[in-house]
Amino acid sequence: MMKSSLQLRFGAHLTMTPQLQQAIQLLQLSTLELNQEIQTALESNPMLELEEDFYDVESNEEVFDAEEGEWSSDIPDELALDNDWSDTFQDATLGSISSGVADNAMDHERNASTETLYSVIQSQIQLCDFDDAERAIADTFLDSLDENGYLRASTTDIELSLKRQEVADANLDRIENVLTELQTLEPTGIFARSLQECLLLQLATLPADTPNLAQARRLVRQFLESLASCDMKLLKRRLGLNDQELEHVIALIRGLDPYPGQRFTHPTDSYVIPDLTLAYHRRSGWHVELNPDALPRVRIQPDYAALVRRADKSDDNTFLKQHLQEARWLLKSLSSRNETLLKVGREIFIRQRDFIEKGEEGIRPLILADIAEAVGMHESTISRVTTNKYIHTPRGVFELKYFFSSHVGQDNEAHASTAIRARIKKLISEEPARRPLSDASLVNALAESGIMVARRTVAKYRESMGIPASSERKRFA
Repeated sequence: MMKSSLQLRFGAHLTMTPQLQQAIQLLQLSTLELNQEIQTALESNPMLELEEDFYDVESNEEVFDAEEGEWSSDIPDELALDNDWSDTFQDATLGSISSGVADNAMDHERNASTETLYSVIQSQIQLCDFDDAERAIADTFLDSLDENGYLRASTTDIELSLKRQEVADANLDRIENVLTELQTLEPTGIFARSLQECLLLQLATLPADTPNLAQARRLVRQFLESLASCDMKLLKRRLGLNDQELEHVIALIRGLDPYPGQRFTHPTDSYVIPDLTLAYHRRSGWHVELNPDALPRVRIQPDYAALVRRADKSDDNTFLKQHLQEARWLLKSLSSRNETLLKVGREIFIRQRDFIEKGEEGIRPLILADIAEAVGMHESTISRVTTNKYIHTPRGVFELKYFFSSHVGQDNEAHASTAIRARIKKLISEEPARRPLSDASLVNALAESGIMVARRTVAKYRESMGIPASSERKRFA
């Protein structure tokens, strides 16, 4: 006979208000997207207006503060911007800021035009049958994708990052299993660690009866460098093909996409407004600062705000009161966004000072977990803050995510993969035209600079930069 019983369970649950949803959405938007949202708010909320003098987002001052009462008490001093709640509502749309009601048709149209590789992959990960640990692993892999769709971190780097996040059961076997699942997502070839793996992933999705499929797989697996050097005699001999058959195999391979992530870049959107600037002050040196020209100068309209009466329950007063509250939430959210962005930007350049003097070769190993630990935020928050956010430096405008790079080598002698790529590129640019450097020669040259890497690593980095093998470089010299 079953016994009935009562159990009392205690738990904490965070309820997401529309205002908190707004705050996290503003944090994730690029400057251009944020300008569009602010313009929408200006058009629909009579309590907002543009002002001539730049609104100081760090001081949180408002022009109207009379009779704040119940409205200001609902706005916390600091808005939580970590993934404890942002991950739960990552698909929420900002919509019309003033009305609080999303216009789905408008949002879908806008999102389609600004679709990014990150958002496309993220939406697919949500559909995967992952438990909490596997989802954390998948999110960490996603944060390590470059714009071409290739992984910028090794599985060892991923394991280290997950340990810092204190993710349970995140061993290498499980990490590899999650990676295998991620490599089945669209676009095909995503999450590859090399050009070879990218092409093999795409070939694996073709029907089994595709003509010359087996030979194409073998060519990519064993003779990709010979294809790059156009050594047709060797390919015919090794693959046992005649001229026409080899031509069909090569055509099949050339029909693949070596950079599957690039289809989500928007050439027409090449103009960006930097969110931050790296400025030099004669007395205090280099400083990361907010770009005052990045956003419109917005404030609360003092005349309309003065009409609000707290005790008045009329429809007109309720309308004004609602829009005043929403306007204050918007200003608070903008302030919190910029404070978070500034904090993260400053921490990045504390660790990447050598970039100012040396450029790419001065980039030091840096992962999201390093910044997350320093500023007291979650890695996923740092990823969102640094995606599509740019800084103007004396060396040009760069996305903040550019300054993250996995380490190569032992901890005491580790070098950033970005710096190694830059060094390889420089060595090749200075090589003799008639005697281009082989991958083995590049390994030796790097060793003379104190950078110890394997030949396969050099080959992988060279291919990722689109630089052909030495035999092909000599032919075109």
